[in-house]
Amino acid sequence: MDGRNWRILAASVAGTIAIFAVLFFLVGGRRVLEVLFTATPSLVAVTFVFGLAWLAAWSLMLWVILGTLEVDVPAGKSFFIYAAVVFANNVTPFGQAGGEPVAALLISRTSRARYETGLVGIASLDVLNVVPSVSLVLVGVGYYAAHFTLGDRLQTAVGSAIVVVVSVAAVLLLTWRYRHRFVDRTAGVISRTAGRFRLARFTTEAITEQTIADRMHRFFGHVERVAVNRRRLVSTLGLSLLGWLFQGAALLAAFAAVGHTIPLYVVLFVIPLGNLAGAAPLPGGLGGIEAAFVALLVPTTGVPASVVTAAVLIFRAAIYWMPVFIGGGSMTALGVRTLA
Repeated sequence: MDGRNWRILAASVAGTIAIFAVLFFLVGGRRVLEVLFTATPSLVAVTFVFGLAWLAAWSLMLWVILGTLEVDVPAGKSFFIYAAVVFANNVTPFGQAGGEPVAALLISRTSRARYETGLVGIASLDVLNVVPSVSLVLVGVGYYAAHFTLGDRLQTAVGSAIVVVVSVAAVLLLTWRYRHRFVDRTAGVISRTAGRFRLARFTTEAITEQTIADRMHRFFGHVERVAVNRRRLVSTLGLSLLGWLFQGAALLAAFAAVGHTIPLYVVLFVIPLGNLAGAAPLPGGLGGIEAAFVALLVPTTGVPASVVTAAVLIFRAAIYWMPVFIGGGSMTALGVRTLA
């Protein structure tokens, strides 16, 4: 990791610390710690079990997608590969947006697939996860709106989510429609700038404009293969939905651990909306996601802010920190010592 990357990482870690400091100041750090110390251990353990179930469901998503791309990876190994992918996302600024290139490299190294195949695999997983998440937001917010008045904060969050999803979908559709023109216009730019990021050491091929163009054409070919296989596509979407529901169950268990219950319909939209903060320039969205969850859950549940914060910290321990430890160990077990 060069000096520039270290500076970016240091800045993102500083941002995370600052957000947590402000959050604890606003909600009362001492009260949060008191709630955490009185949490029911067995229900905390249940939270972690649901966290493992979520990780397993989305690792099976990756297994199905890689199988569609004719990458032969055992289902058990895909769990450790995906855990390592989550680790890469969680320690990279901008969350999944920053971790996808690293995750693609990890997949290619551990499965002997081409880099662009790994990139299609992890990008497809992230894109397909959007479909169930948007559906859950619409169902949850729709039920909430039918019984309560939507506050300004919730309206802003939902509006922002819709804008982001529509914008991303539009960019993806336009890129796909004009993919051949896109390749022609960008291959040269990529080949001229690749040296700045020292990508040559990750491949035995010379990074020329033709090489980049060939890889981009293969990339779009792989995307088409994933999209047209309806049976596998339905299976992948089902596993995605199951993973989201496991996350919801983990959040419910975390609140139960601190002695409170919250409505399921709130959980359905809070988790996808809160995860939008993962696009912030923070390691895996750490700090930003916790603050977003608290900001959404306090007005929609009526639970005291300190209790909400404690429950969110337990939930994030299962969804963020557990995959970090499992994924870090997976990278070592898979023989990946460095990605940069």
